[in-house]
Amino acid sequence: MLGLAVGTLIGIALGAISGLAPGIHANTLASGLLATGAGFAAVLGEEALAAAMFAALITHSFLDNIPSTFLGVPEAETVLAVLPAHALCLEGRGEEAVRCSALGSALAMAFAVPLSLACVLLLPPLQPALDWGIGILLVAVVGYLVLSSEAPGWAFGIFAVSGALGLFALRYGFFAWHTLGPEAVFLPLLSGLFGLPVLLSASHGPVPEQRFAGISISTGVLARHSLLGTLAGLLVGWLPGLSNATANGLLDAVVGYDRDRRGYIVATSAANTANAFIGLAAFFALGRTRNGVLAAMANLELPSMPQLMAVGLAAAVVGFLLTVRLARSARLLARLDGRHLNLAVVALLVVLSLLLAGPFGLLILVLATLVGFVPPLVNVRRVHAMGAIMLPVMAWAFGFAGF
Repeated sequence: MLGLAVGTLIGIALGAISGLAPGIHANTLASGLLATGAGFAAVLGEEALAAAMFAALITHSFLDNIPSTFLGVPEAETVLAVLPAHALCLEGRGEEAVRCSALGSALAMAFAVPLSLACVLLLPPLQPALDWGIGILLVAVVGYLVLSSEAPGWAFGIFAVSGALGLFALRYGFFAWHTLGPEAVFLPLLSGLFGLPVLLSASHGPVPEQRFAGISISTGVLARHSLLGTLAGLLVGWLPGLSNATANGLLDAVVGYDRDRRGYIVATSAANTANAFIGLAAFFALGRTRNGVLAAMANLELPSMPQLMAVGLAAAVVGFLLTVRLARSARLLARLDGRHLNLAVVALLVVLSLLLAGPFGLLILVLATLVGFVPPLVNVRRVHAMGAIMLPVMAWAFGFAGF
């Protein structure tokens, strides 16, 4: 138990670092720990190493909304939530956006643990039918999003072009350097579609003064959207081939990131955290890994599922407290010049794309940025650029070679 406790503390520290550092994911830390963890495991045991990995994943799911809110840097988990969160930051409500995210993740923790146990008991016999329905579900969601758009033709075109770019990036991702793992290609892809266009077209005045006057969302709405996000996290955490980015697209069909910004932030954050717990349940029940952290853990001697759930709960409590505490520091942003800050973030994304994925990453970044500028020009919502994630998943679900 002492080893598990120490491993949990180490994982919380690493998850805080990865959550606050743009472009660094908990999967990256898990890969690094696995590659260099011989000494760690020799001292504390492989079970403690597994606890560190899972604690890092949970802590990261709380803190990763801080850079996406204040800097506009997207990850797969926060890709659409960046838009309403960054918009609230520009209105001086960045701390409120981060607190909404933290509350969504905290409530998801309460919902996801009992749901995880129910999934282990009830879903394995139904798995063949569930696997078969993934592609059909995504086709239905995409069809609804396109047909409900004000310009269905443009919406479909953006979905198709971004989807083709996603297929290209993933199919030929072996050209990337993969300095920190195969997920490196997602940074230039998502930053180009959702990050750089927003940063380059944003106003260049000073960063608005950040004020916190409470959360403008009722308790009922908060609970409802957290539960909705948890269910989305259950879907993408249990079914193969899906991800938090897919959950973002699914939730937009119900909540809408431009209709209910705070509710959408709550729901997507809940999905992000719930996915980690449900993914752990799927691993123990089906032997399937749903993310890089679980794939790394599969090579280790693991604690029991209840023990890892307890590790996750402890990490969630600390992650929540850290997120709320760090959000209070947002007032310091008012001292920064908005133009210089935006340019610094743009430069950071370019450098990270080069370091993580090499020249191929820069190519993907440029192409994705060109596509990312199109939606506001034709008055179409950016959610349709999620084709970069959803089309490859659909190709995998329908059995196309290479996906």
